[in-house]
Amino acid sequence: MNKKLTLLIFDAAGSPVRQTTVPRMFLPVTVLLCLTAALVICFCIFDYIRLKGEVQAVHTLRSKLRTQAEQVAQQQSQIVAFSNKINEISTELVNLQNFEHKIRIIANLETSDSGSSLFGVGGSDPEDLDPAMMMEKDYQDLVRDMHVEINEIDHAAHNQHDSFASIFSHLEGKRNLLAATPSVRPVKGWISSHFGYRESPFTGRREFHRGLDIATHAGTPIISPADGIVTFAGSKGLMGNMITIEHGFGMVTRYGHTQKIVKKRGEQVKRGETIALVGNTGRSTGPHVHYEVRLNGVAVNPTNYFFN
Repeated sequence: MNKKLTLLIFDAAGSPVRQTTVPRMFLPVTVLLCLTAALVICFCIFDYIRLKGEVQAVHTLRSKLRTQAEQVAQQQSQIVAFSNKINEISTELVNLQNFEHKIRIIANLETSDSGSSLFGVGGSDPEDLDPAMMMEKDYQDLVRDMHVEINEIDHAAHNQHDSFASIFSHLEGKRNLLAATPSVRPVKGWISSHFGYRESPFTGRREFHRGLDIATHAGTPIISPADGIVTFAGSKGLMGNMITIEHGFGMVTRYGHTQKIVKKRGEQVKRGETIALVGNTGRSTGPHVHYEVRLNGVAVNPTNYFFN
C-alpha cells in the first residue's frame, strides 16, 4: 500500500509548477495541529475577556470600598460628635442640679426627692462616654448604649423641669426674700482667704476667718449683693473703712478695708449699686475687701449664696 501522498502546487493558469510527496499521516496530524491551535487561541481570547471583566469588577469594587470607607469615616465622626453632645448635655444637667441645690439652700427649701440628678435615674457618669474608646466597641452595642444614655438624659431633663417648676411655685411668694439675699459677688477678684479656720497672716496663729478676702485693684467698685439699708458707714478699727448693710430677714453683710465709702448711713441700696471702693485701710496686707455675710447674727459662708 502506498503510504505517501503527492501534493501538486498549480500556478494561476492551472499548470503544475511544483510537486512534493509527504507521508500519508501528515494530513491528519496537520488538521489536529490546526484544531489544537484554534482551541488554544479561543481559550486565550476567552481568558483575556474573563480577566478583563475581573479587572473591571476589581476597579468597581475598589471604588465602592473607597465610597464605603468615606461613609464609615463620616459616620464615625458623626457618632463622636453625637457622643460629645451627650457629654455636654449630661454635664449641663449636673450643673443644673447643683444650681437647683444652691437655690434651695438660699430659699430655705427642702432638698428635692424627685430624682432630677442624672445619676438618680441610673445613668452612667458622663465621663464614661469617651468617644475614642467608644469607636473600639461593637457598633450595635455602641448605638444601644447611646440610646440608653439618651433615654436617661430625657428622664433626668423631665425630672429637672418638674423640680424647677416646684421651686418656682415656692418662690412666687418669696420675692422680697430673694431681693434681700446676697446672691452675687460684691467684687470680681481673687479669693485670697476663704471662710473658716486659717493661719493669721499677722500673728501666725490659727484663727477663725468670718468672711472672704477678695483681692483686686485698689479703687475697684464694690457693689451691693442684694437690696438693703446702710446701717454703718465709717471707720471700724482693724477693719478700716467699713460699710454694713442690713437686708432684712436676718441677713446682714459687711465690707471692710475699703478705700472710700460712697453710701451714707440710712441710705437704701439696690442689688448691683456701687457702695464703696476697694482699699487697703485698717489691718491689711494689700488691696482687698473683707466680705462677711451674717444670718441672725452668726457669720456664714458667703460662697453658699453666690449665683455668679
